Amino acid sequence: MKLGTAIAIVGAAMLWQGLPTDAAAQSLTEVTGFGTNPGQLRAFKHIPQELPPNSPLVVALHGCLQSASGYDDETGWVKYADMGKFALLLPQQELPNNLAKCFNWFELGDIQRDQGEALSIKHMIDKMVTDHNIDRKRIYITGLSAGAGMTVVMLATYPELFAGGATSAGLPYKCATNVTEARNSCMRSGKNQSPAQWGDLVRAASSHGSEWPRLSIWQGAADGTVNPMNARELIEQWTNVHGIDQTPDGQDTVDGQVHRVFTDASGKVLVESFTVAGMDHGISINPGSDKPQCGTAAPFILDKDICTSFHVAKFWGLLPSPDPIPPSPISREELLRRMDEMKGRIDQLTAELNELRAAIE
Repeated sequence: MKLGTAIAIVGAAMLWQGLPTDAAAQSLTEVTGFGTNPGQLRAFKHIPQELPPNSPLVVALHGCLQSASGYDDETGWVKYADMGKFALLLPQQELPNNLAKCFNWFELGDIQRDQGEALSIKHMIDKMVTDHNIDRKRIYITGLSAGAGMTVVMLATYPELFAGGATSAGLPYKCATNVTEARNSCMRSGKNQSPAQWGDLVRAASSHGSEWPRLSIWQGAADGTVNPMNARELIEQWTNVHGIDQTPDGQDTVDGQVHRVFTDASGKVLVESFTVAGMDHGISINPGSDKPQCGTAAPFILDKDICTSFHVAKFWGLLPSPDPIPPSPISREELLRRMDEMKGRIDQLTAELNELRAAIE
């Protein structure tokens, strides 16, 4: 089944040219010995210099036709890992599993707890926690397209592992359980279910009953591969899981894009969504050297003047606070002027004090 899913899952996206190679990026190190690997995946990591103990971990899952080496710095995650001092783990799909190198977010044997690709990724995370003294309360996961589908799989099947997640062109958990359903009734047309129906699928995926991971949902408004309706269904699924309603509690514009938030009774944002105007299938970047800028344009990595990775890292609280603005230098002439002004005020106060003393005497 897995060997036959390439064209069916990618569809029009197969027309792209100049795709990344399968070679691991030179800046990445392969992770080996991470226990059983039933999903037959590979894993790569980027560790910033002088990573402090108890640092966070971000797991980033590439999309179809991509690899770890074509997703790490192109999306900005290496930049923000170095800036925020967190470890970066990039699982990689292999050709024997899926000819289009899609994570199998729709295969029952890969999307249930302690099975297939989901278990392989869980074991990679455990290995990173042990090797790099990761703070287990600050593990996050994100992905694009099929990687976003697998991101939601991990949040549903191992919710105790994650503090937060983020999807770009993602799909609800168990939107599909076979390739035909994935292609026809999920990706192309979108599947309309009630929030409770969606939420029940997540609740049934594990025995978890406490705090659920927060979720940031990104969707291109002109996506021709994953119907934008899926973003709405994701919102319904995860607001229901969190026990909050589906009406936004706030809406604004961030870097020109519509941003909505869904909060609990205390005002904490549990789910947020970004709709990127005019964007086809992919993750948005904003190339440049400033802090909010990131990425290198490539197939499915699209320059839309907003850096998804930056805003997701902010949502998770992974980036340092802005540097304080240093005071402007004051010229010698200005200092002398201020001194003369203060001396004049002191002389005036001294004269008034002497008048009061004379009146008292």
